[in-house]
Amino acid sequence: MVGNVSGMHASPHRGSSVEFAEYRRYVPGDDLRRLDWRAYGRTDRYYVKEFEADTNLRLCLVLDTSGSMAFGSGDVTKIAYAQRLAGSLAYLAVQQGDAVGLTCMGTDIVRTIPPRRTPSHLRGLNDVLENSSPAGETGLVSRLHEFAETTRGRALVVIISDLFVDTPDLKEAFDHLRFRKHDVSVFHLLDPQEVAFDFRRPTRFLDLEGGVSLFADPSEIFDRYQQAMMQYLEEVQAIVLETGVDYHRCSLEDDYEQVLFQFLVGRNTGRIGR
Repeated sequence: MVGNVSGMHASPHRGSSVEFAEYRRYVPGDDLRRLDWRAYGRTDRYYVKEFEADTNLRLCLVLDTSGSMAFGSGDVTKIAYAQRLAGSLAYLAVQQGDAVGLTCMGTDIVRTIPPRRTPSHLRGLNDVLENSSPAGETGLVSRLHEFAETTRGRALVVIISDLFVDTPDLKEAFDHLRFRKHDVSVFHLLDPQEVAFDFRRPTRFLDLEGGVSLFADPSEIFDRYQQAMMQYLEEVQAIVLETGVDYHRCSLEDDYEQVLFQFLVGRNTGRIGR
């Protein structure tokens, strides 16, 4: 999440901003203006003050555009919810001088917009968001590996997806992103019906990613479905804990503005805590 101009976010590098970080022993070649003479008077040793350098953030939005993102049992589909989240985050980033980019991922990487921080860039990004349409099988895991290999420098990578992939493969992708030093956040989108499985009569279930359809009586498969869903969610929770990913499970019934608020407060609290 490191940029190259002064900004509003704490950098892992030391600099000369107003926020004191720590003392360290003087070594030849250090700027003499940073010597702390009071510390020298107390200890008879030379110490240099170091400060937190503020930097701009580089935000990379990753939007899942596979076929399952077209689903929505209510008024909002997953892709529409994802577009609202991504558009809001992009706007906030550009407003505070941060660079933001967008990658749409289906079976392949459908579209990539490199991070920039200008208002005109934001308009182009929103056009791509608005025109993104879900289709095809998911290629999220392989595309995340590709993204990790080709994205230079550290970034805040925000993934917006229903995460309908094999959990061991998902862990490998998260590990890869973290190995590349990226700060990773995930908005996991689920429709209420996918969790509750509240169907009252025999129903034909369609695979939106191109698989076969299944006609079934929900009462006969409810227990197995609930067990499988619970196991899946527990595995995802274990993965994000092991990989250090900032994870947010979102129901399509949730107010997306409240979801964003909690995300931003959590990140600010984490910074203060550090």
